[in-house]
Amino acid sequence: MQSLLTNLFPFLRWFPMTRDGLRSDFVAGITVALVLVPQSMAYAQLAGLPVVYGLYASFVPVIVASLWGSSSQLHTGPVAMLSLMSAAALIPFASPGSASFIELSLMLALMVGVLRLALGLFRLGAIVNLLSSPVIVGFTNAAALIIGLSQLSKVLGVPFPRTDSYLADLWRVIFQVPELHLTTLLFGVAAWALIAGLRRKMPALPGVLVAVVLATAISALIGYEDNVEVAPGQIHDPVLVAEVASFDATKQRVGHLTDDLADIGRRADELEKQGGPALIEEAATLRAHGVVLNNQLELLKAENTRRRVTLHAMTLTGSQSGDEELRLYRSNELPDGLEGDDKVWRFSDVRDGRVVLSAGGAVVGVIPEGLPSFKAPTIQWDLLLALLPAALVMALIGFMEATSISKAIATTTGERVDTSKELIGQGLANIAGSFFGSYTVSGSFSRSAVAARSGARTGLFAIISALAVVLVLLFFTPYIYHLPQAVLAVIVMMAVFSLIRISPLVQAWRVDRVSAVIGIVTFLATLLMAPSIANGILLGVALTVLHYLIRIMKPRAEIVARKADGTLGGIRAHGLKPLSETFVPVRFDGSLAFINVAYFEDIVLEAHCEFPRAKAILIVGSGINEIDASGEEKVREVARRLREVGVTLMFSGLKHQVMRLFVQSGLVKELGSDAFFSDKETALRALAERYRTTTSTGDRAPSNVDQPASSPA
Repeated sequence: MQSLLTNLFPFLRWFPMTRDGLRSDFVAGITVALVLVPQSMAYAQLAGLPVVYGLYASFVPVIVASLWGSSSQLHTGPVAMLSLMSAAALIPFASPGSASFIELSLMLALMVGVLRLALGLFRLGAIVNLLSSPVIVGFTNAAALIIGLSQLSKVLGVPFPRTDSYLADLWRVIFQVPELHLTTLLFGVAAWALIAGLRRKMPALPGVLVAVVLATAISALIGYEDNVEVAPGQIHDPVLVAEVASFDATKQRVGHLTDDLADIGRRADELEKQGGPALIEEAATLRAHGVVLNNQLELLKAENTRRRVTLHAMTLTGSQSGDEELRLYRSNELPDGLEGDDKVWRFSDVRDGRVVLSAGGAVVGVIPEGLPSFKAPTIQWDLLLALLPAALVMALIGFMEATSISKAIATTTGERVDTSKELIGQGLANIAGSFFGSYTVSGSFSRSAVAARSGARTGLFAIISALAVVLVLLFFTPYIYHLPQAVLAVIVMMAVFSLIRISPLVQAWRVDRVSAVIGIVTFLATLLMAPSIANGILLGVALTVLHYLIRIMKPRAEIVARKADGTLGGIRAHGLKPLSETFVPVRFDGSLAFINVAYFEDIVLEAHCEFPRAKAILIVGSGINEIDASGEEKVREVARRLREVGVTLMFSGLKHQVMRLFVQSGLVKELGSDAFFSDKETALRALAERYRTTTSTGDRAPSNVDQPASSPA
């Protein structure tokens, strides 16, 4: 009964709690919260969401995962990898930060949660084995580079163009280096130096939190954010005003098209539900029209992306006398007699017909106070199938990350980790979180490591960290307003760049070059396909499966002879003389199944062609672990063909399960019991005597044919 209850409610194993355990969990929870709050805000921006959604993702999902997970030290919440993958999956369908984008983020979290829950309930965690180590390393390295470098624009204070080519966007950011905002760069560099310095000199201090608090205070004191809203008529530059007008018109057109597409999707769904040929045809017409509109939408988005970069490059100087309104001129075209304000104003946005200009840096801004409300995610059925591949990859990547973290910690704690329960916990966390404003979450290595070092005993520590986030949402959001976005960008960059590892690929090259090449291809494909990075790892999985199938189709098979040490080795690989002209030993190291029976036939017939005087072909079958119906049929066929030309097919060292099948199928009776030997040495001695073996030179067989080998083949 107790076992059943703990299976249904894993958190029951926390009890009874001791005073020392409670103290340890409380300290660990507060310590993790100091890292969680700034990280969650940074990762929300990485996911293309307002920072408050990072805090939402650090509340309900954290509690649910801790209650139904199997690891006592695993901390669930926003993570860099899934944040980027979430943004990459949704950017083709909505603008980052928009209401539609937020809705899709919540829907994607629900999809990932359902997939993880299903995998856990059906105990299908082994599917993650499709992700080989080189593929994971290649993908992780590429994703880390993409995540880290995507934050470069925020550190430089320049726009990041978002198109369907990440590398092209990054190149455009690099070209904007001459237009960087110096104060923004200084904030970023200082935050990096402070966090790195504290991590090295004073590791006990939460360096990330210290950097966030200091940067926020300094930003508020110096007036780092310096924005102004002006009417287009206050800008005395016809070219810039015209560009701004075009930007605003395109922006409004994008909004209208987005609404139209959503309406078309809803109308088409309703018509398809009603059924009937006429209504289904009408729905198909609507969806075709939607495809046209979507293409227009993508073109308009790309157009405004380029226009934003152009507008940012146009610098203005302000002039204001007394109560007059601020007038703005090109920096090098200020009329004589007017005194400039010594500020460099750049285009930021257009709001309600007014132009937003900035002479400072970007800050987090207003964060809504209060807890997230309960609201079911909006399901956009027309995008469900389009997002399914990304959701599946995110489910697997998140699960792999969570379980690897859990197992790594378990090696020091001795705790048993149940991967199926972990999947269930992660699945429930994402499902529940999607109803409370959370995007996709998973286990965090950095926060779990902090929890383990801080002495966490049970999942209670995670609940305490979530309650700390609740306090921030209720009372402290106004104080985060002035936090520079450059500091959050640096936090992300430092977190993800630490994930880059080269040595596993180097080691893979030494062991299996094909697998190493697949890892490198995965790395390059992920970079080239970004922002659709899920396609990179899917390609890696496909290549891994193909490589595995090829290896199965063509297992190691070769004619063998004695080496100098008495063991058997391939005659071609080791340059050995054949044992005999009258019998040929062939080693076959692979299960006989439908996928490789043709290769088995080729190997045996090749041996016969190479040694036409041979009276027997011996299959050294100790490496044959399994055989299916196709394999048994092929063996029978090959034996019959050889028998027709006076050659006997024999076997040695067959495993019990293979020999039993041969007996059951009647193959042993057909070939004769004298065609089967318990081991290769017995077989070689028997054949040497049976056929009075002569070597290829016509001499009597050397004594080593008749003597057992000193070591196994």
